[in-house]
Amino acid sequence: MLPLADVQQRLRNAVVADDFRAAAPLLIGGVDATRRLAIHRRHYETSLVAALMGRFPATAWLMGTAPIEDAARRFVHIHPPTAPCIAEYGRHFGVFLAAEPGAERVPYLQSFAELDWHLGRLAVAVDLPAASRDEVAAVPPLELANARLTIQAGTHYVEASHPIDDLIRFYLANDAPERLELPDMSVWVEVRGARGAFRFARLTPAAFAFRASLANGLSIGDSVERAWVADASFDPGAALALLVDAGLVTGIDGQWAARN
Repeated sequence: MLPLADVQQRLRNAVVADDFRAAAPLLIGGVDATRRLAIHRRHYETSLVAALMGRFPATAWLMGTAPIEDAARRFVHIHPPTAPCIAEYGRHFGVFLAAEPGAERVPYLQSFAELDWHLGRLAVAVDLPAASRDEVAAVPPLELANARLTIQAGTHYVEASHPIDDLIRFYLANDAPERLELPDMSVWVEVRGARGAFRFARLTPAAFAFRASLANGLSIGDSVERAWVADASFDPGAALALLVDAGLVTGIDGQWAARN
């Protein structure tokens, strides 16, 4: 008798990879048991394609529903889910789309699709109470550089070679022009979402490096170093004050915070 893990692997390959050979001996009953298993394969494909299309509505709007569905069918068999939460599925679909034939005609496709996926996450975010300037100022100056800030969960930072923030605004407003050519122009964008509403703000490269680094868990000191690489004239104090005043900081974490 085969080990359970082997049986599961054979059935998995039949459903995901359309490889019925190893699973065929396990199927009994009826005239053609593989036809019954094919029903599960179609359900697997249909349900995951629907999940992907639900996470990439703006990408389908941009590229057309049919080509995105076709790409989604291929994606779900090459990249099956690896986590139990389907809401997290498809995060790397943008990379897959950018490698598809013809994608070179849309150089911003990957960044646009990745932003599309994040909008689904940001749409359900809820702002937490923000930290005040007084709370930040209470951190001893010598320990401030090592402190880490918690940024609002509904915040995302995206760097793109084209102004995809304008493009996503057209989609959200359902007000796209008949013809649109995006200029070859780099943008550094902060996206904030809460309860289905979105706000987009373009940042300077230095401000982007500072805020995105903080959002990724780097300390204030390391984030400032990243910003200085982009612009040696970057003012850390002013940038930190702007961040706090915007309500983006929800907590301060570090050795000092632990002691207090």
